[in-house]
Amino acid sequence: MIILGISCYFHDSAACIIKDGKIIAAAAEERFTRIKHDNNFPKKAIEFCLDSLQIAANEISLISFYEKPLIKFERVLYQHIDNFPKSYRQFIKTMGPWLGSKLQLKKILEKEINYFGKINFVDHHLSHAASSFYLSPFETASIVTIDGVGEWATTTIGKGSGKKIKIEKQINFPHSLGLLYSTLTTYLGFSANDSEYKVMGLAAYGNPDIYKEKFDQIVEVFSDGSFQLNMDYFDFDWSKEMPSKKMSKLLGHPARKKDEIVKKYHEDIAAALQLKLEEVVFNILNQTYKNHKNKNLCLAGGVALNSVLNGKILSNTPFKKIFIPPDPSDAGAAMGAALYSYTRLTGKLTNKEKFHPYLGPEYKWYQVEKELKKYKLKYKFIENDQELIDKTAALIKNKKVIGWFQGRMEWGPRALGNRSILASATTTKMRDIINEKVKKREMFRPFAPVILEEETKKYFKTDEYISPSARWMLMVYPFKEKGIKEVPAVVHVDNSGRLETLIREDNPKYYDLVKSYKKKTKIPIIINTSFNVKGEPIVCTPKDAINCFLTTDIDYLVIDNYMVKKGK
Repeated sequence: MIILGISCYFHDSAACIIKDGKIIAAAAEERFTRIKHDNNFPKKAIEFCLDSLQIAANEISLISFYEKPLIKFERVLYQHIDNFPKSYRQFIKTMGPWLGSKLQLKKILEKEINYFGKINFVDHHLSHAASSFYLSPFETASIVTIDGVGEWATTTIGKGSGKKIKIEKQINFPHSLGLLYSTLTTYLGFSANDSEYKVMGLAAYGNPDIYKEKFDQIVEVFSDGSFQLNMDYFDFDWSKEMPSKKMSKLLGHPARKKDEIVKKYHEDIAAALQLKLEEVVFNILNQTYKNHKNKNLCLAGGVALNSVLNGKILSNTPFKKIFIPPDPSDAGAAMGAALYSYTRLTGKLTNKEKFHPYLGPEYKWYQVEKELKKYKLKYKFIENDQELIDKTAALIKNKKVIGWFQGRMEWGPRALGNRSILASATTTKMRDIINEKVKKREMFRPFAPVILEEETKKYFKTDEYISPSARWMLMVYPFKEKGIKEVPAVVHVDNSGRLETLIREDNPKYYDLVKSYKKKTKIPIIINTSFNVKGEPIVCTPKDAINCFLTTDIDYLVIDNYMVKKGK
């Protein structure tokens, strides 16, 4: 049986294909189109999935879509009618896309990929739940999904057991933690559905106590685990503008403009927002545990990308183990929809024991060499992997910035060692160089430390149980003094780090590189950041990598077994 899962039309379109219980391929559309957070029909991602199996669309057994468009359309109509006439302009803008594409999936599949078969529409939060539980190592677990909004639900609580998932409770639009965070993201001058992680990073600089009481007015928390937004402070239910004028009045400042300097009160507001999010989520999870008495937790939905929150869950709730998939957001729901349909139709679970996120495109040596010659670059081919690894580790030790392009592209929003920029973490100067001259982004942004998993507890104050999700940059933990001293370039202002733990089974070449660096320096940590510049998706092809290399201050490009040096 071959099942194709897809997500599209809101943000982060993606496709995933499963054959006979094995995840064969998965990728976000943005990587192919080079449009960040591309939400269009994922034609190129689908073509990649089909090419991975060398099949045509008519050989697919079923297409599984990540939500139910008719129910979502009902909610959109309701919210505009409920806010009429002030919602009139936004209603007119909204209806075109709905009538033109969002309700026409069958016709679009026929037109774009020549598919005339069955379509299964899976509830949005059920897709999120499946993306976590069906990949997790747990036989049973509580499942919590939190995002902006699906059809109606913004938060769901349920349980998984074996092959079954049951959603028991939900909180509905407009009361949404995802929309709360996105609203304050726009208030702070950043873009929604794109820059929430910037606000998370900014929060570490602020004092949450200054605005804590203000946020208590914005969000009310109840003893049963639920919450409610005070909609006086929000306009997202009827307008393209998310915060209302009352939000600015409450917080005592006008919304920050995009290019305005970030001030201390912006940091304090971000800190109070992060604190409130954590308070509400811990309340949900504590009540969930009280009802289920299950020590395993599966988490998904866009809010599960908040790695600062994730790293605090086990120490602030009774749960003992946690699992979050590599992509818990809408793109990941494409995989969740496919997993759910496969299990429901076959009565079998997918093979998850050896799951890894390296599911995207890869390129042959001759494809790489062709691009290098096209750009007239001088390169050296190093046939022996260990020689290549040792040379690269020596360059990192000598404070060179490396563009590292290997094997299959990662699934999810993080670069996990196949489309990465790598550098030494032993000096803060390196952090500033990469932010300014390579990534070309805000200087307050931290970098992730990649660490050999067996070394983790020497450098971080982790939970007793280190989740597999730490391998995908989904957990932030405090550094120990050893880490603060040895790798300051990856220590955030609050002495924390969004770590990426590394095991050889997942990525031997990447693991051996960090191991080689450790042999040379006695330090098992380097900087890993995504191979891209601000405003662009992570590179996908050799051409993308070469363009990024040539337009930044990356010193060396290591692409497959080819090493390219900047300049002569």
